[in-house]
Amino acid sequence: MKTLLGTKLGMTQYFDADGTVVRCTVIQAGPCVVTQKKTVDTDGYAATQIAFGDVKAKRLNKPLLGHLKKAGVTPKRHLMEVRGEDELTVGQSVTVDIFAPGDKVKVTGVSKGKGFQGVMKRHGFAGGPAYHGAHFHRAPGSIGASADPSRVYPGTRLPGQMGNVQVTQTGLTVVQTDPDKNLVLVKGAIPGSKGSLVVIRG
Repeated sequence: MKTLLGTKLGMTQYFDADGTVVRCTVIQAGPCVVTQKKTVDTDGYAATQIAFGDVKAKRLNKPLLGHLKKAGVTPKRHLMEVRGEDELTVGQSVTVDIFAPGDKVKVTGVSKGKGFQGVMKRHGFAGGPAYHGAHFHRAPGSIGASADPSRVYPGTRLPGQMGNVQVTQTGLTVVQTDPDKNLVLVKGAIPGSKGSLVVIRG
């Protein structure tokens, strides 16, 4: 299983052996503890549940505390299921050792919320002429015919809420790992703000 929960710390620069500057994102990944094993016989499918992020016990409800106590795990903030069979056992930790420099990964996170935005910012529309007297600058323009069909088609690109959605960035490359500090450096940018929860999959 090559999946870890982590926290986005921010971006930095990394210098390769030949001196090339690589812009990369630093992720505090794991350690994640296995809290449950699901099998086809008992649950109808095979999966491994992992937990991440220490939290005070008073911030969790009793069912979740009991679930973690049964697995012998201290209170954790985030739980996630990873489908498939693997060799892990309940109570075992998964660390950044599962990744190595050069590995291809994909990272899932919630993108930064940008509020209500117009079509130029949200969809990249060109807008109208910028000169004085044009009376058409940043508006979306015509969005449908009048007599037929006398309505706006579903899916028309219009102003609205931008960002704050789950995004998966694929094709990323692991630049370096630091098992002592549980850090993973990934080439390029990943979705989410600093301190947000992300999922790294191999």
